[in-house]
Order: sequence, then C-alpha cells, then structure tokens
Amino acid sequence: MLANAVDQATSTLLTHRIREQAHSHMGFAVFFRPVITQPQLGIFFAAHGGHTRPSLSLVSPASMLRVLIAFALTCLLQPAFADERAQTQQQLDATRQDIAELKKLLGKLQEERSGVQKELKGTETEMGKLEKQVEALQKELKKSESELQRLDGEKKKLQSARTEQQRLIAIQARAAYQNGRQEYLKLLLNQQNPEKFARTLTYYDYLSQARLEQLKNFNETLRQLANVEKDISLQQAQLLVQKSSLDSQRDELDKVRKERQQVLAKLSDDVKARDQKLAAREQDQADLSKVLKTIEETLARQAREAEEARQKALIAQQEAEKKRLREAQAEADAATDAPRKPAKPTPGALVSSSGETFGGPFAATRGKLPWPVDGRLLARFGETRGDDARTKWDGVMISAAAGSQVHAVHGGRVVFADWLRGAGLLVILDHGNGFLSLYGHNQTLLKSAGDVVKAGESISTVGNSGGQDTPALYFAIRQQGHPSDPAQWCHAQG
Repeated sequence: MLANAVDQATSTLLTHRIREQAHSHMGFAVFFRPVITQPQLGIFFAAHGGHTRPSLSLVSPASMLRVLIAFALTCLLQPAFADERAQTQQQLDATRQDIAELKKLLGKLQEERSGVQKELKGTETEMGKLEKQVEALQKELKKSESELQRLDGEKKKLQSARTEQQRLIAIQARAAYQNGRQEYLKLLLNQQNPEKFARTLTYYDYLSQARLEQLKNFNETLRQLANVEKDISLQQAQLLVQKSSLDSQRDELDKVRKERQQVLAKLSDDVKARDQKLAAREQDQADLSKVLKTIEETLARQAREAEEARQKALIAQQEAEKKRLREAQAEADAATDAPRKPAKPTPGALVSSSGETFGGPFAATRGKLPWPVDGRLLARFGETRGDDARTKWDGVMISAAAGSQVHAVHGGRVVFADWLRGAGLLVILDHGNGFLSLYGHNQTLLKSAGDVVKAGESISTVGNSGGQDTPALYFAIRQQGHPSDPAQWCHAQG
C-alpha cells in the first residue's frame, strides 16, 4: 500500500511540474507553493530518508524505475517545446519583417508630408505677398476715391460755371437777337453826335469781345469737364480690374492652401496611425522575444534535469548493484556467524522549549532555536532504528507528557496538518528558502493547512498517534529536501 502511495505521489509531482512548465512557457510569472498532500508526503519521506521508510542509500528497483520514468517524460516534453520555439521564432521573424515594412512606409509618408509642408509654405508665403499687394491696392483705391471726390467737386463747379455761362450767353443772345444791328445803323445814319457814335461803337466792340470770351471759356469748361469724367472712369476701371485680379488670385491660393492643409492633416493622421501600429508591432516583438527566451530557458532547464535524472539513474543502478552485493555478502556471513543485535541507544539529555525566539531568516538561526517541547531525547539523529541496521533516524524523538503543548521553533506557514501513516497526526511548517520543520505523533492538531504561525506559538499537543507505545514527539528539520540534525539548529540541551 505504501508503494502505491509513492507511485501516486510521483505522478502528482510530475503533473505539477508539467503545469508549472506550461505556465512558464506562456510567459506567466507563477509563484506556486502547494499544500502538501498525503500521497506526496509518502514520496517525501521515501526520497529523503523519513522514519517510515528505509534510507535512499538502499535504492529499490521501483525507485530507479520512477527516476527513469521522470527522465523519459522530460525527453518527451523536449520535442514539443522545440516545436513551440520554432513556431515562436517564425512569428518573431514575421513581426520583425512587418516592423521593417512599417518603418519604410513611415519614411515615405514623412517624406511626402515634408514635401506638402514645403509646398504649403510656398503657398502661404505667396498668399502673404498677395495680401500685402491687396493692402497696398486698397490704399491706392482710397487715394483714388479721394481724388475722385476732388474731381467730382471740380466737376460740380464746372457744371455750375457752365450753367451760369449758358445763362449769360442766353441773355446776350436774346438781347442781340432783339436788337439786331438796328441801333448801330441808327447811329450811322443819324450822325448827329460823332463822339457819341465813336464811343458807342467801342462799347459794342467790347461787348462782342466779352461775349466771344465767354463762349470760349464755356467751350474750355466743357472740354475740361469731359476730360475729368473720362479720367475718372478710366482710373475706376483700372482699379476695379486690378482688385478683381488680386481677389481671384487670393481666392485661388486660399483654395490651394486649404487643399494642402487637408492633405497634410490626412498625412499626419496616417503617420500617427502608422506610429501606433509600429508601436504595437514592437510590443508584439518584445512579447514574442520574452516567450522565446522563456522557452529556451525551459529547454535548457529540461536538458539539465534530464542529465541529472540520467546521472541519478546511473547512481541508483550502481547503488542497487552494491546493495545486491552487500545482501549476498550478508547472507554468506549469516551462514557462518551468529546474528548480532545492535546495542540500543541510551536515552538522551533533557531539552527545553524555553528561550528567546528569532524572527530573521531560518538559515541564520543555527544553534539558537528553542526545542518544540520540554522533555528527554529518546532517539537522536542518525541513530539506528530498532534492530534493522539499514534504517536510520532522520529526526529526533522527544519523550513528553501526553497533552503537552508543542511550539513552533520558528515562524512560518502550515503546509500540512493531517494524519499520515507512520507519523500519526503530523504538522509541517514551511519557513521559506527550502527549510521545513516536522512535528509528528501528536494527540491533537491546533493549526490547519495554510495558517501562518509565529515563533513559539502552540501548533499541537504531544500524543502517541501513529502506532507509538508511549507519548513522544517526532521532530525533524529538512533543508532543501534533505534531513538535517535538529541538534545543530536548537540550543544545547540541559
């Protein structure tokens, strides 16, 4: 039955190892310290010389077979991880190629954006020049409007002068038409007063000259007025043409600027999207690199474990051969010599649970820990168990009164609290960094698996469970899975 429990524990541990490797392969950082189960404890005691099984120095063929099975499983897992590494490497190469293409496309987009920005710069510079020309033209237009207002005022004056001249000319023409040359003929025929006649002729000449001068000025006014109106119309037409041309150019440049701004905005969006895609690809590459590194580390670890398993198998085979030779020699010696029983060890000294506790790491407490209970040592570490010279104590037995409080020698976490064949009611504490302490043959258990205990805290009571004749406590320490003498860790007994 115990061999079946060992096989079951071996299968369970291998399953945990495969799951841990699978989690490690997927890139998860898993910290898993499972609570120890009874089947696992069977293999634990068998592998590390527990007081319920013979020492590992005498390896059975079944143990060697289990080591070979573990080695075979490791070898079977290696091709699967190798295939996964090849697939991951292909994905990583594809991602690197995508990143190279994205960088090349980004370079083209940035070059195109630079060209559009350069064209936009030229367009906006030209727009600035046109705006300056339009502003100067608007100033000229204002000056022209002032000039037009002045010319319009002069035109109004000329029109008033023309109206007045027309009125005077009309009066003179009407008077001349009414008088005709009658007065002049009368003066010539009468000749009554020669001096008056001469003066009258002179007046008539003056009037005729004044009338002619008025007509001349009137005609000059009409000519100037026509020239002013012509200049005004021409200047207005030229300014309107220039303003219309500049407005058209400005509208066209503004349209081009808007189009280029839209193109630039689209290129910027494309560059931003490509940058985001490139960042995502680079993150994918980093993730794939991590997975690939994890797979490579797993394969390297498996190779080391396979080599270690192979070496263990060879050692186990050699030990089995040595055992066979020793048994043959023992049988030969038994035929000639009378059987001899080893001397029973004498009870040891008293031990005490009193004393100062330590809160630091377990490795630094060598020789300073208190004992878990007050009592006397019945069996020491390494002594022969009973009449069988092949079995050795991997811990100590402390005689104590039933119901006595069992104290934790150091702070830790309970990883097992249950009944186990050969150990009775057993408590196992995990102190970290591979250190465990075991307390067996208890009467009652005061803690459960998963509980955190402090140094000196009560965890059980002394009993005789597990087939013991008298109340006693089995106390052992494991360092990295190997038995260690409790007397080296606890203070000297009194």
